[in-house]
Amino acid sequence: MRTTRTRPATARRLAAWSTATACVAAAAGAALVATPAQAAGETVNVWLTTTSDAGGRTVTRGLQQQGSVTFGSGTGSSGQTITVNDGTRFQTFTGAGASFTDTAAWLIDEQLSASAKDAAMQKLFSTSSGIGMSLLRNTIGSSDLARGDYSYSETADPSLANFTLSHDLADVVPLTKQALSINPGITVVGSPWSAPGWMKDNGSMHGGHLQAKYYGTYATYFVKYIQQMAAQGIKVGFVTPQNEPGVNRGDMPSMGWDANGLDYFVGSELLPKLHAAGLSTKVLVHDWNPSDYDGTSAQTVNDAAIRNDSLFGGIGWHNYGGSLDKITQVHDQYPNVDAYGTEISGGTWVGNQQQNDMLDIVNYTRNWAKSFTKWSIAVDRNHGPHNGGCDTCTGLLTVHDGQADPTIEYYTMGHLTKFVRPGAVRVDSTANGAVPNVAFVNPDGSHALVGYNDSGTSQQVTVNWNGGTFTYTLPAQTSVTFTWGAGGTTTPPPTTTPPATPAGSLVGIGGKCVTTVGGSSANGTRVELRPCNGSAAQRWTASADGTLRVQGKCLDVVDVGTANGTRVQVWDCHAGPNQRWTSTGGKLVVASSGRCLDAVDNSSADGTPLQIWDCFGGANQLWALKS
Repeated sequence: MRTTRTRPATARRLAAWSTATACVAAAAGAALVATPAQAAGETVNVWLTTTSDAGGRTVTRGLQQQGSVTFGSGTGSSGQTITVNDGTRFQTFTGAGASFTDTAAWLIDEQLSASAKDAAMQKLFSTSSGIGMSLLRNTIGSSDLARGDYSYSETADPSLANFTLSHDLADVVPLTKQALSINPGITVVGSPWSAPGWMKDNGSMHGGHLQAKYYGTYATYFVKYIQQMAAQGIKVGFVTPQNEPGVNRGDMPSMGWDANGLDYFVGSELLPKLHAAGLSTKVLVHDWNPSDYDGTSAQTVNDAAIRNDSLFGGIGWHNYGGSLDKITQVHDQYPNVDAYGTEISGGTWVGNQQQNDMLDIVNYTRNWAKSFTKWSIAVDRNHGPHNGGCDTCTGLLTVHDGQADPTIEYYTMGHLTKFVRPGAVRVDSTANGAVPNVAFVNPDGSHALVGYNDSGTSQQVTVNWNGGTFTYTLPAQTSVTFTWGAGGTTTPPPTTTPPATPAGSLVGIGGKCVTTVGGSSANGTRVELRPCNGSAAQRWTASADGTLRVQGKCLDVVDVGTANGTRVQVWDCHAGPNQRWTSTGGKLVVASSGRCLDAVDNSSADGTPLQIWDCFGGANQLWALKS
């Protein structure tokens, strides 16, 4: 959850951070790797997300693939220049994702139909049809985004004979297992907001402190959690002793813990009990803001016995107070201590959510973080259900009326998780205040350059890599991921004469023709039914790549939507799955969802808009391309 709301360090600090981290990497003997001789000819794929409002929440283009570009030979310097240097390497990427809070799990598992739930899970975790999230930070017991208080030991029993995951077995565990079945490479992290109330000095999960006599019992509580999750087929890779240990609030699950108590608990109880149980789960300390590190967790990290323990995993960082350059400062002090981004929530208090998300991705990773973690995967339209605490937090999905709508946070997360896989290595790239960016090389040798146009106007971006260069005009308020292959000269496909493609009027119900509204060819123009007139706005071409083209644009499902009722528009052609159509018995089926092009309400009236809908072969779903 969020506490203070100080804006994290902005892009103005990126140049200084880039210089500092490059020096540290060189001093640490960062590995130099052999790179191919030339980049010229390498194809670059381009994915964009654009918002249209000052708050960065209204998505007009959501993680849409654009036309590819190609590296030319030489080096460019026009516009905003970014040089990617594989030879200077930094941290290895563990993963990125969000939390199956009780709220998110209940909404997805119990408030959606089976088909809608499965579609949402594919959107979240599939690397092909979704954004491929690779990390889950689940709560150990109740948090502020829950339907109420719960723990895994509800009645006082120091032996913990009554320990049970029964609450999580309803929703959290099944969804976590389903996520792992979709993407087996997911790392699972467990974080508690509070010990069971009976272990605390106030007898409540809200506020208070853990009683000293229960330190050992609470360490065993962690062991049982890890063991019982393993029995469910879920390996917990990391745990944190306490979410935001300085937060002690009576209106939500929380537990105050001072520096001495944390140091003792981790070093004398938790780590020894994990070892005694033969577990490999590692401990991440702090799990809070940069501004709170010195007074809360520095003592634990400074403890050499803890720092050198084989089950000490590193430091977890939130981003609600202070500057993320604190991560680099601690890294400089202890270069072998790993850093992880463990929580940053979206919320109504954020002035520009897209900007905030993209700067967080860039700033966390440029400051050595091995992970990036948002807060709740989902909330409802009222930012809940919530159990005190944050009533203004947003999620990657908004669940309402039986559907799960992606928010801008879904798309910004996807710019990282869809293209940067666990095991990727961050490599050097030029810091740029107008286009903040970060670069990675994946285990298969492919590259991902993630950036954001933070300037307010379109920017020409020049990317240099390995003796090659390309330029791209990046619109304002737009996130971008450029991806390219393992390197070397890519042999272009042979030049051939393309086969003739059918063209003509796209005729549907009532003999009406599909036309762009107002005859416009601007991106985002919707399509509708109108009397056939043979104009350019009605002349469609069925291309060999599966796209339907009019006036140089493609028929496109808005925001790569897959739900019934999602409207269609024209957009720049990129041949993504939301632009590829297959004709089957007169029906036009879109690849992204398997749904059919459909005239709304079975109407043939002038101005009837078009959408996608479950295929049933009615007259409003039958189309013919007539010359």
